[in-house]
Amino acid sequence: MLTLIKGGRVLDPGKIDGITDILVKDGIIIEVITKALSSGKSKKKSPEPLKKYKADTIIDASGKIVVPGLIDMHVHLREPGQEYKETIETGTLAAAAGGFTGICAMPNTIPVNDNRQVTEYILNRAKEVGKVNVYPVAAISMGLKGKSLCEYGDLKEAGAVALSDDGKPVSNSRLMRRAMEYAKGFGLPIISHCEVNELSAGGVMNEGIVATRMGLAGIPNEAESIMVARDIALCELTGAHLHIAHVSTSQSVNAIREAKRKGLPVTAETAPHYFALTEEAVSGYNTNAKMSPPLRSAFDRDAVREGLADGTIDVIATDHAPHSSLEKDVEFDLAANGIVGLETSVSIGLRLVEEGIITLSGLIEKMSCNPARILGLERNIKKGNVADITIIDPGVVYTVDSSSFCSLGRNTPFEGWKMKGKAVLTMVGGKVVFDNMMV
Repeated sequence: MLTLIKGGRVLDPGKIDGITDILVKDGIIIEVITKALSSGKSKKKSPEPLKKYKADTIIDASGKIVVPGLIDMHVHLREPGQEYKETIETGTLAAAAGGFTGICAMPNTIPVNDNRQVTEYILNRAKEVGKVNVYPVAAISMGLKGKSLCEYGDLKEAGAVALSDDGKPVSNSRLMRRAMEYAKGFGLPIISHCEVNELSAGGVMNEGIVATRMGLAGIPNEAESIMVARDIALCELTGAHLHIAHVSTSQSVNAIREAKRKGLPVTAETAPHYFALTEEAVSGYNTNAKMSPPLRSAFDRDAVREGLADGTIDVIATDHAPHSSLEKDVEFDLAANGIVGLETSVSIGLRLVEEGIITLSGLIEKMSCNPARILGLERNIKKGNVADITIIDPGVVYTVDSSSFCSLGRNTPFEGWKMKGKAVLTMVGGKVVFDNMMV
């Protein structure tokens, strides 16, 4: 089976940026022919190798951007245990609709992914019903309780790509040190949920004037940044790869920037809601804007944007956290934390490009190349590589309507937003798993 992706602007940061044809056979890229570079210069003419092939399928990508398959490092699939919120099937379909060819499944399922059996279950279900690649992230501690470590070697052998107690911090510093030392031996990154429980307990939104006005208990920035500083110190002590999840505060950005200046093996991610929204989004007690860590001040939002611009923050991940109306259509204090994000992430990221905060190449680095590097995956558009490819239409305009989501979750703070640009085709292993090219 031969598929030709024809006439698109192929953007593989640092490698290709030009009008390029890509030929895919049996899931593998077999030819990449760049016709013109973005600088306007043309490559030296050579025999057209595509003439010897007759494609079974032609995908006309004219006017669109073709990029290495996007990877979301932070997704809650809810299966096993909470399939009424999301399943591996619906979550991976939502990922495909958002342009993602791979997603990392976080471990706070029921039961927790703290053993080989759960890791293998997730991978087997993904093979049976999944639309995209699923990379399980296993727990740091048994049951996410922060008391004893899991068997990291067994988990890696079963298919885990990283370790995290996401949703809960590892409060015990000695245990976190041992986790980093143990994980380093197996080449597994530690993805840290940075939170000081004693400072966040009882809080439901960012501490500040908005919380005071609404009569809600607040969570100070320090609930995140103190733990970020601790984990960076432990990273320096152990030499383990530390990846800091969902960065939301200016203090955290500064600490990560300094850690990188010192050459420490620290990487970090933020989510679209932290660079697109502020605490004002919870006005009216909007539970679809309630999350952990909470939306912060405009100052913090701008600091996160600066961190993206200067490379302090490596990755844009969604922290896709679907909930049903049972958890969201309740009083603000009682509502669950989290929003869905897989199907809006590309569009919100493109706003950063439009505003001149990062380049288009920089956006693709943070949504494809950097996640792949951190996870030890190959995601380049070159001959011989697996054809995991995303096509983005930068010109399409649409309005966010959660009722049309592929995800079971409808909990988005972006409902009704007018967006420009979105992923329109997702190819995984040479197979088109989502196609909205005609819209």
